[in-house]
Amino acid sequence: MPSHVFADRPAQPPERGTVDALITRTRRLRGDVDAVRQDTVGAEDDPQGRWQRALYDLAVHHLDDLGAHLDQLKEGLPPATADAFAEELAEYEADGAAGSGSLLSRVGSAEWNLLTDEVSWSDELFRILGRDPEAGPMSLDELPSVVFAEDQPLLTAMVTDCLVDGRPIDGEFRMVRPDGRVRTVHMMGEPVLDADGSTAAMWAVLRDVGELRRSQRAVRETRDSLRRHQHIERTERRLAVEMQEAVLTPWRGARHIPVGSPTSLDIAAHCLDATDGALIGGDWYDALQLPDGSSLLSVGDLTGHGVAVTSTMAMLLGALRGMAVAGIRPGQLMAHLNQLLDTSPQPALGSAVCCRYDPASRLVTWAQAGHPAPLLFRDGTGRALSTLDGVLLGATRGASYEQGELTLRQGDVLVLHSDGLTRGSSGPQDGEDAADRLTALAARLTGVRDAQEGVRVVVGEFGQDERQGDACVLVAKVTA
Repeated sequence: MPSHVFADRPAQPPERGTVDALITRTRRLRGDVDAVRQDTVGAEDDPQGRWQRALYDLAVHHLDDLGAHLDQLKEGLPPATADAFAEELAEYEADGAAGSGSLLSRVGSAEWNLLTDEVSWSDELFRILGRDPEAGPMSLDELPSVVFAEDQPLLTAMVTDCLVDGRPIDGEFRMVRPDGRVRTVHMMGEPVLDADGSTAAMWAVLRDVGELRRSQRAVRETRDSLRRHQHIERTERRLAVEMQEAVLTPWRGARHIPVGSPTSLDIAAHCLDATDGALIGGDWYDALQLPDGSSLLSVGDLTGHGVAVTSTMAMLLGALRGMAVAGIRPGQLMAHLNQLLDTSPQPALGSAVCCRYDPASRLVTWAQAGHPAPLLFRDGTGRALSTLDGVLLGATRGASYEQGELTLRQGDVLVLHSDGLTRGSSGPQDGEDAADRLTALAARLTGVRDAQEGVRVVVGEFGQDERQGDACVLVAKVTA
């Protein structure tokens, strides 16, 4: 650039020590951001990961750009020596800095002298635009020929305003290199005034902002994609919650369930949500009075989370109720549920325990499908009932399920729970089996006044545990 005097451009270089401190802080921050950015490699398939990666790239570009300006401040370079600065940039690129994606090698300078028709381009500007230096720089009349047709009016207006009205240039347009590649260029410049105040020349600094704009576009696109993904997740979760509540509404919140004869069996249940509350799974509990006066109790769990699993749970629970009303016993009932899941359009695996209680004989009949056995609390002690043969629902075709029987006594407490009750728990009891922790509550559970108090005891023990999904507990107390 020539050493003209620019209007309203007094040179006020800052103190060297202050700039050195800023450069050190900027480089340290740039290194920290780049280190974190490298950790995001491989997360491109996840909307959140892509968005973070784009933001890190954009942050690195801005910090590189800030470093270039600070280097100028450190050297105290006035605008008239931008050609020398371009040579330093070329040396910096030769040292391999450009390979890291730095913006320091993407700034070039140009001057068009109106009095002599001389044109001066920095070496870096030739590299940015892919022009052979032997072909020489382009005049202002030639420059629009390499600019996108849609952007030519903008360039023409900027140059005219600068030359005629003395306005500074600040705009962005796309240019096509001889090799066909497109460069997005940000151009800033000012008129150079002669002694009479007339425009003698126009100088400009052109910056390749293509990668920066791609990063910004990636940020916008991934942000929009993330928002759409989050909206879908929120919608799916809302549908899953509504479906779960539609199925379990009468029993949510550990409310009393008046099933069977109120003088013979008192029942209450509760669903404990996942720790973060975001995952809605296929856990269920159910209590149903049957036509013969007996009661059906069941607790189950389907693998997975979301609307599909919740809808399958609702379908399975409806089938279970229908077959129980038809008089099918627990063992055969499990076999039918297994067949139903095996032939379902949306295959899934599930576990379940099903109990049928006859108030006249106090006989409870149960069957299991890959599920924890019911627990019996009596006379201050607790134990798990016998574990019966029965594979997971949907695991294999034609499976059979063993059936067990036990006569209960007045005051007995029966506890059914899903296997997610302790899964993912933390703390001093991490890894303990749910049955062990429940039987340890025997003194309290055998002394509860009703089933609802029993549920409160269990929730008090397990409610603060970390869980990866929902968990259900059902308590039944024989009252007569």
